[in-house]
Amino acid sequence: MADRGRPRTFDREQALLRAMEIFWEKGFEGTSMVDLTTGMGIGAPSLYAAFGSKEELFRAAVALYVSTDGADIWGALAKAETAYGAIEAFLMESAQKFNRPDKPSGCLVVLSALHATDGNKALRAELVARRSKNTTNLAARLAKAVKNGELPPGTDVDRMARFYVTVQQGMSIQARDGADRMMLEEIARSALAAWGSLAPNGVRYVGASQPL
Repeated sequence: MADRGRPRTFDREQALLRAMEIFWEKGFEGTSMVDLTTGMGIGAPSLYAAFGSKEELFRAAVALYVSTDGADIWGALAKAETAYGAIEAFLMESAQKFNRPDKPSGCLVVLSALHATDGNKALRAELVARRSKNTTNLAARLAKAVKNGELPPGTDVDRMARFYVTVQQGMSIQARDGADRMMLEEIARSALAAWGSLAPNGVRYVGASQPL
């Protein structure tokens, strides 16, 4: 009888990292079990024993992405002292993260399950919820700017948040289509130029370090 207490013969964290990159590159539906077992360097029995199923492995991969590459983008936003600086950091950090020679292009949360199928409905719903939460988080940062007087009363923070999240998601698709970092940053700067038109009274920038 096999020893059920025998330790696994692979590095679970490294295997999950590799799975994350495969899903990121190919999407959930486009990734086969052969892709996963070959890329992770393990057999199917070990994969199922460690992660349960392809779906659960994908969920673990998304969680890893959110806590690493995704966290860098939101961390840059959180460090910014002004609302404009937060949006600028959000877009510019995305431009950098979406185009790196050692990582798949674009964003895993945006690209990995865009189309609903019988096999990915639940997973896609979870990704949609994550993307919606991103918009909510961005709106909360802008609402804070209204509260502290950085943005004027009446600013439609939900509208602003939807716009800038949509720009970021578009940057992800552009990166997957081959746009380099310079092109992505140009898109970001164009979106930042719309800042004034999204707030009442055409306010452009508010903050000690930013020109009026």
